[in-house]
Amino acid sequence: MERKSPIRSGSRNIRTGDSVVVIAGNAKGQSGKVVRCTEDRVVIQGVNMAKKHVKRSQQNPKGGVVEMERPIHISNVAACDPAGQPVKVRAVINGKGQKELVYDKDGEQVTWRSVKRPQKK
Repeated sequence: MERKSPIRSGSRNIRTGDSVVVIAGNAKGQSGKVVRCTEDRVVIQGVNMAKKHVKRSQQNPKGGVVEMERPIHISNVAACDPAGQPVKVRAVINGKGQKELVYDKDGEQVTWRSVKRPQKK
């Protein structure tokens, strides 16, 4: 039996909480923060909204039509700078020996975020 390796997100440097812009599809040009990530799809706050008809339940006693964010394939989003412009990020090691994701702006390296997740306290 052949063992399959999991889908790696090596070139996919996007995770929950990052600011991204949609570069393809119906929501092209819209930007927001990533709410949820799966293997190859991301849900972005306020982007790719769809209406869903729901039955009555304890969570939704009246039922009706609910607007919700739908997932977008990770290849259709790109990291963005604070101005909302898409940027190409690359990994570099800073002076402290920590890996960071940076992009170039006006000939300077700007840190997008650290690769290492902050420790929970």
